[in-house]
Amino acid sequence: MAGSGYDFDGWMRAQLAQVEQGLSRWVRRDAPAGLGEAMRYAVLDGGKRLRPLLVLAACDAVGGHPEAALRAACAVELIHAYSLVHDDMPCMDNDVLRRGKPTVHVRFGQAQALLAGDALQALAFELLTPEDGVPAAMQARLCRLLAQAAGADGMAGGQAIDLASVGLQLTQEQLRRMHCLKTGALLRASVVMGAACGQAGGVADQALAQYGAAVGLAFQVVDDVLDVTQDSATLGKTAGKDAASDKPTYVSLMGLAPAKAYAEALRAEAHAALAASGLRETRALSALADMVVRRSH
Repeated sequence: MAGSGYDFDGWMRAQLAQVEQGLSRWVRRDAPAGLGEAMRYAVLDGGKRLRPLLVLAACDAVGGHPEAALRAACAVELIHAYSLVHDDMPCMDNDVLRRGKPTVHVRFGQAQALLAGDALQALAFELLTPEDGVPAAMQARLCRLLAQAAGADGMAGGQAIDLASVGLQLTQEQLRRMHCLKTGALLRASVVMGAACGQAGGVADQALAQYGAAVGLAFQVVDDVLDVTQDSATLGKTAGKDAASDKPTYVSLMGLAPAKAYAEALRAEAHAALAASGLRETRALSALADMVVRRSH
């Protein structure tokens, strides 16, 4: 657990400033035919930046390479942003509100939104492969981790299951698998990528992966809870959309109180993994686990 003397808010402000500066620098406004404007609209000035914070906190925990970690943090956020752009389109969830503003396809049209998502995904891997400053072996490992988390065995596969599950009654294990891929894979990868910026190895790497898996699933459970307990203005996206779309959720499967209890159990699991890691500096990771479960939006 984070100690009472630990300034988590100060740590988070400093990390967020780095991430915002990096994203603003690397997501170019001058991409042709208005594409840069759509890309920046999708990424800047909004979002919790949880994934970048997990990358940077895990890197801190293992004493890793700061430049590699910042690039990885921004790359993960670009993948997340591209997924939201595509997820909101009419062929997927058909949503009109994201981060408190019109979705990219509403603002720029479907074709430009599709291209903006494609370009953000490509840029993520460009960031991970600078010409110098980051060892080549580290670049390759980070690329592989991110590709696995974003592809058919991760986020894209989970989204495919989600679309195929509308109107179906899933078991808890089926729902868990879907969300471990759709949402959890990228969150887990954020932690593992941060660890890959250092060389902790062995028990520490395994514990951090377990922590990332618990936090990733907890995030989705809490999302399901907030979808039925908060309004659209608080969430910054359309509340009640899952129920209206007849999508299986932890609340529809378990009920509201058991879903909240499950999120707390996953938070405890995340803390236990950190305690077993043998790492000395895990206060930011500990505080992030608490923030994920106890957030209100």
